[in-house]
Amino acid sequence: MGESRDLLTPEQRSRNMSKIRGKNTKPELLVRKLLHAKGYRYRLHGQAGGGKLPGRPDLVFAGRRKVIFVNGCFWHFHDCKAGRHAPAHNAEFWDTKRTRTRERDAVQRSQLGAAGWQVLTVWECELRDHTALEDRLTSFLDDGPGA
Repeated sequence: MGESRDLLTPEQRSRNMSKIRGKNTKPELLVRKLLHAKGYRYRLHGQAGGGKLPGRPDLVFAGRRKVIFVNGCFWHFHDCKAGRHAPAHNAEFWDTKRTRTRERDAVQRSQLGAAGWQVLTVWECELRDHTALEDRLTSFLDDGPGA
């Protein structure tokens, strides 16, 4: 089999990749809108009590000691179809990058847990079923310590 070729030049690919946001993504905005409509209030991007939390969680519920990450399936190596997709072009680079992201996520979750925070990760693929997503979010926020 021949090597898969990128249809874009390295400069075009770099420009495209640089436009991918890490904050205020569509999935994150959808989760924020859903939670705000349900009456939940939160801080954004790791802000809690004047300091930054490990991993800079997307949503911080300081009074509940709970945080939510909204992760893209591809970027964070989720087990779903999108997360399992392995680019053919520059495969070693992408495998290394995504594996490093997964490992970093695990360390940050561990740091948050050690500091007394409960962590929920919402995957991009879960956004398709709004009812199930809403149930999962409210169950996480309303159950346990700090609820």
